[in-house]
Amino acid sequence: MTDHLRAAGTPPAPDAAPAPPPAGTAPLTRIIRNALDRLRAFDRRRPRVWDAAVSGFWAVAAVLDYTSGGWRNVARDDVTAPEPLVLLMSLCFSLPLLWRRTHPMAVLLLMAPASLVNIWTGAVVQAALLQLIPVFQIVLRSPFRTVGAAAALFVAPVLAIGVRIPSAWGQEVVSYTWGLVFVVLLGIAVRTRREYTEALVERAHRLEHERDQQARLAAAAERTRIAREMHDIIGHNLSVITGLADGGAYAARKNPERAGQALEAIGATSRQALSELRRLLGVLRDDHPEAERTPQPTLDELAPLIERVRRAGLPVHLELHGEPRARSLTPGRQLTVYRVVQEALTNTLKHATRPTAATVTLTYSRTHLDARITDTGTGAGTTADAEEAALPAQGIMGMRERAALYDGTVEAGPLPNHGGWQIRLRLPLEDTHP
Repeated sequence: MTDHLRAAGTPPAPDAAPAPPPAGTAPLTRIIRNALDRLRAFDRRRPRVWDAAVSGFWAVAAVLDYTSGGWRNVARDDVTAPEPLVLLMSLCFSLPLLWRRTHPMAVLLLMAPASLVNIWTGAVVQAALLQLIPVFQIVLRSPFRTVGAAAALFVAPVLAIGVRIPSAWGQEVVSYTWGLVFVVLLGIAVRTRREYTEALVERAHRLEHERDQQARLAAAAERTRIAREMHDIIGHNLSVITGLADGGAYAARKNPERAGQALEAIGATSRQALSELRRLLGVLRDDHPEAERTPQPTLDELAPLIERVRRAGLPVHLELHGEPRARSLTPGRQLTVYRVVQEALTNTLKHATRPTAATVTLTYSRTHLDARITDTGTGAGTTADAEEAALPAQGIMGMRERAALYDGTVEAGPLPNHGGWQIRLRLPLEDTHP
């Protein structure tokens, strides 16, 4: 019966919709499954109604068995039970089933005296087998020690009468014992299947939670990457524009031609910044999948970068040592070197307080690329201000985060012998293994 297979514990929410049958299921299977799902849903909504219906059904069956005299067909010849006692025993086996799911052990304890009287008097009413229903419920949800106690409580009256009347072994003892074995094995099978299903559901929920967590972590990492890119684009280009504007204002009083060049440089830098921002924001917009996806800067763009910084008023010298192996670096590593140089030069433009020059030195070795960016500004007005103020959140720290992605390191600090600042990047090449 369906309610006997119902798992114990907290039932699902009353309004929980059952899962639809998988596609391709046979029509008869779908009909049976839908009917069982509706029956379980009704049982979850009104468990007492279902319990009362089951108990009432077996009570009516027991009364009919008594009134029709059917119990005499299995009673022993020496039966001594009066008919009212037979009716009472039948009701004692059927009516307590109303609490079979909430208090199965108590129901079995209540049935045990009736079972002993039933067999002792020789009536042997078939309603005594209803004891197997609370036994099944105990097997479903109780420890196996309790299951053993329930089995002993069920079998004890039968064994007692078997000792008293040896002829009863062939009928009562064997049939009761086999019925108990069958119900216990069935309960263990159902319980094992239920626990296996619960484990699968829990694992699915855990995997779903881990998937959501990974998605949140990926989104956070992507936001950090976008923030770095926005900082590099806006911070660098605005610093260059500011330097060009200051130089143009100064040149306008003495050399209008140089002022015009500065204005042209400001326009070119602004257009480049807008183009990079438009490309970055276009990729982020879901409704524009055709957004332009231009490759990120590489080491080949270092020369144009340095030229823009020079036009902004900062003399920059580029030095190369060793055999250039830019092509041996992945695009991500090349972008890291480019952004570190860009950030270092931008900080020098922002915070230098006296005539300053900068040097970018790239040293190629067999396994690493070392980039060193130095400036000759004073300690109070150089990139040190960026590290002491709010810039580490996006500046120096951003450099270190970029380098860490490829097992690289970034060191920042004042020059040891004279005023100025230095940034040192050490980045393994693509084929380097730890």
